[in-house]
Amino acid sequence: MAGAFQFELVSPERLLLSEEATEVVVPGAEGEFGIMAGHAPVMSTMRPGVLRVVRAAGGTERYFIRGGFAEAGPKGLTVLAEMAVPVEDLKADEIASQIRDAEEDVRDAKDEASRERAATVLQQLRDAETVLKTL
Repeated sequence: MAGAFQFELVSPERLLLSEEATEVVVPGAEGEFGIMAGHAPVMSTMRPGVLRVVRAAGGTERYFIRGGFAEAGPKGLTVLAEMAVPVEDLKADEIASQIRDAEEDVRDAKDEASRERAATVLQQLRDAETVLKTL
């Protein structure tokens, strides 16, 4: 069995996961990369994609990641995600409906700040839709 290391997945809203893992596959900006115990220190930006966590206790979890940073070091791996959602929570019909609503929000925005917030949400939803199609 591969050695375990501490893994934490953090989003702006909350700590999503903090536990021992044997492997984490990260959707890095330059491509996917895997982290295992004893990995050399590395820091990377992330692109939208699926983060896969192989838990030391058994089982695998997958999260849709909007972007952010990953840092591996002597204490383990920390992923600071712009947005993170368990893959099983992504539903194609719900995302399609939310995209239509977000497109309307962009069109109806009363000022530039509102338009930018709505556009950010719209892009996140489109990224989730793209990832869901690849699963």
